[in-house]
Amino acid sequence: MAAGPRATADTAPAAGAGEVEGEHIKPFTPEKAKEIIMSLQQPAIFCNMAVDWPAQHWTAEHLSEVLHGKQIRFRMGMKRTDTAPQFETTCGYVEATLEEFLTWNCDQSPLSGPFRDYDHSKFWAYADYKYFVSLFDDKTDIFEGVIWSDFGFPGRNGRESTLWIGSMGAHTPCHLDSYGCNLVFQVQGRKRWHLFPPEDTPFLYPTRIPYEESSVFSKINVVNPDLKRFPRFCKARRHMVTLNPGQVLFVPRHWWHYVESIDPVTVSINSWIELVEETSHEVNCRYLNRAVSALFDYYRTSKVVEIQALRTNREHMKKEGLNVHNHMEMEQTGGQDLSLGVVKQEAASLFGPDLVPVILTSEELPSKTGSIFEGDGKDFVGEDGEHSGKLHCTKRQRMMSKSEDAIVEQNASNSNMAPSQTLISTDDLLDCLLNPQVTRIVAQLLIQGRSLWF
Repeated sequence: MAAGPRATADTAPAAGAGEVEGEHIKPFTPEKAKEIIMSLQQPAIFCNMAVDWPAQHWTAEHLSEVLHGKQIRFRMGMKRTDTAPQFETTCGYVEATLEEFLTWNCDQSPLSGPFRDYDHSKFWAYADYKYFVSLFDDKTDIFEGVIWSDFGFPGRNGRESTLWIGSMGAHTPCHLDSYGCNLVFQVQGRKRWHLFPPEDTPFLYPTRIPYEESSVFSKINVVNPDLKRFPRFCKARRHMVTLNPGQVLFVPRHWWHYVESIDPVTVSINSWIELVEETSHEVNCRYLNRAVSALFDYYRTSKVVEIQALRTNREHMKKEGLNVHNHMEMEQTGGQDLSLGVVKQEAASLFGPDLVPVILTSEELPSKTGSIFEGDGKDFVGEDGEHSGKLHCTKRQRMMSKSEDAIVEQNASNSNMAPSQTLISTDDLLDCLLNPQVTRIVAQLLIQGRSLWF
């Protein structure tokens, strides 16, 4: 996925970014970056946020000199296209220096040394998620090369990070991290990410690896799946992106991911973050009231216009019936569909040249079931004589059509009201949360969530 150009001192700042003469101008302030991370529900790539990090200029060769002969554990895997994942329990391991790894990775298969039993043409290797505090225990100044505080986490740097170094073809089987979200800074080379949303967990056949408590793995090799054995995987929604040097990938909590090195040497830096909203009850109530006010404002300004437009386009019966049905459902459910639309619009507005969403690899066809129209065996013919298909309004649709005027008038009469000034109180929240219906729904979600893992 293409990214925007890297920021320089003369790059025009995006909204919310501050200008400091003589320094790189970043597209997002730390506060805005954290706000995005706290609100995003899908993976996204931050561009131009690490242009001034010292780690931007690191290479595997440079790190080899810094580590100065320190032994690192490398995982060894086969370069093959098997349908079974290569879990860590089935891989070999080598204790070697980064210098020895680089020599082996240059296709100079040694006759002696730690990699002597592994033909470079048949094996890949990587040092997976090595903690900075263990690797660089006597060189703590290197921690300052990673500046996660730019993303709104003050004081967080390399001390809270892990290092990943691998050869071409090295990969991590598809898994989800059982805690926190993930920020990944690509330093050298490129890595290809295959991501799946948490809702697709039943399609990924989750399993646990012995002695591994921080991750849940998929039984499927997602780049070469056995669909006869795992047929539900066809329903999984794959999001795929290639992460380039200088970019930072945000992986939300519980998103599945398969990661593969596609260059001869790949270096990346990870930081797992537990997102805890550090705000008071009063601030949270203020946010809630702003959201409700925005919903009412949107409802007042758009709903009447939309219904009036429907009234002037009755010849398009299918579209008209669908929209009226949606409007009526919103009247009954408190505007849930409308609020979802507002959320989607707000999320879309975040993206631009410096924040790139990770999207589905292919579009899915919409479901052909669940139409609100019922066929009676007769074709509907419009005023222009063109057939619109075997569609016929049911009694409910006709009633909704007749009630449009009443809806418009009701909304018009309410347009002068100020629902945004009706504050939601703590008592209102408690009444909602302690409602038996809400308790029942929460209990069902908890039971369903537990059943996904076992």
